[in-house]
This record gives sequence, C-alpha cells and structure tokens, in this order.
Amino acid sequence: MKKFNIQPSTMPSLARFYLAACTICITICPVPTATAAEYLTGIEWEEPKQVIPGKNNQAPPSDAVVLFDGVDTNAWNNAETWSVTDGFLIVGKGMISTKEACGNSGVFFGPYEIQVLDSFENATYFDGQAAAIYKQTPPLVNVMRKPGEWNSYDIIWNTPRFDAEGNLTEPATVTVLHNGVLVQNNFELLGDTPFNRPPRYRAHPPELPIRLQDHRNPVRFRNIWVREIAPIQGKRTQPPALRDGKTTTKLPKTG
Repeated sequence: MKKFNIQPSTMPSLARFYLAACTICITICPVPTATAAEYLTGIEWEEPKQVIPGKNNQAPPSDAVVLFDGVDTNAWNNAETWSVTDGFLIVGKGMISTKEACGNSGVFFGPYEIQVLDSFENATYFDGQAAAIYKQTPPLVNVMRKPGEWNSYDIIWNTPRFDAEGNLTEPATVTVLHNGVLVQNNFELLGDTPFNRPPRYRAHPPELPIRLQDHRNPVRFRNIWVREIAPIQGKRTQPPALRDGKTTTKLPKTG
C-alpha cells in the first residue's frame, strides 16, 4: 500500500470547530475507584516506526521518496521535453514515468488512472472528471478549484494481487482526498482504466512506475512524493485473556 501526494494546477476541508471565548465551569466529585478486568490480546506488537511529519500537510514526511521537489526531473524517465520553471514541473510531449518502481493528464499507477482534469464549472462525463477512477466511478463530490489555482491529490493505493497462475486474488483499492476532501473511499477497481473497452485485470508485478500523462493541455505539477506503507507486525505470545488484579484467566476459543 502506498500514499502518493501530488499537486496539479489545473484542476475536508475537514470539519473544523471553533470555540468562541467562554468560561466553562466543571464540578468534579471524586468517587472510590473500582478496577475492571483488562482484556489482553496476547499479541506482542512491534513498536511503530518513528516518522517526522512535514512542516505542513503538503510537505513530505521523513520517510517519503521525493519524486519532484521543484528542482529537476532526475527521478523521471522520458522527461526531456518536460521543463522546470519557477519550481513547477510543466507538461511537455509524451507521458513520463518514475525511474523507481513506486507501486503502481492523469495519475497512473501502472495501468490504473486517477483523472486530472479541469472540472471547475466544466461539465463532462462524470466518470471522467477530476479525481474519478477513469471510466469506473465518479468522485463522491466535485471539489475542483478554479483554473490557475493549485489542487492537491492525496492517494492511498493498494496494488492488486495475483496468484502464480496469474489469477486475481485481491483487486486494487484506492482512497483519494482531493483538496483535502474525501472523494474516493476505499474504492475497489474493476480492472485497468482504458478509454475504448471494459476494464480487466492482467497479472503484473506488485510494484510498477507511477506515470504522469501528457494530454496536450497546459498543466503544471509540484510537490510530488510517495511513501511505502507496510502493515504493522505482531506475533501472538499467549492466548487472549482477562486480567483482574493479579489473576489472569484465559478466554475460551471462539469460531
């Protein structure tokens, strides 16, 4: 699973609650404490890795692989006609792809496209507008900013899985925040995202380059980075139990 952050220029706010100046008076009456039985999972978890967050929500954290930082296109293949001006990556001719297999004008994870399009007061087919999974599902809402204003995409991508015979065992899923608003909620892809046929899966390695599309329209990119996201690991050291004071009682097996 990967989190991918990108800011294209053509294209919740999360609910924030503000409390006006006030005085709150709370009266507390202490009562005798009582202990309750504690559930013990019996699993010994590894300590979560320490990651230093960016200076703001757009800046890469300390474990991110920076694909474009406003300086050069060294992380990309076929970028000879793309240019860097004033810290922006300006679309040239042809699609570019990351030199590193990061996971998987649209953002492509292998053959799977998340649409980049000017959808501000610009009606189009809904499963082809900005932040759509192309030809599969529209975004939950349209939060596109005006042309010329920066738009951000935060993409959490889970690559599909195939068995040794090439059969699909787990479909790809994606969660997308467009300008900080949830627009794709763990959507399960039906396959790739072509223009001229139904989607289908074909077996491929779990890690593929990320690609940025040239669609012969003026688009600028900045602040592109990617993080590998690995599940936290743990091992069972004892059966689940309840601890009440000094007494520990194993729980019966269920299922």
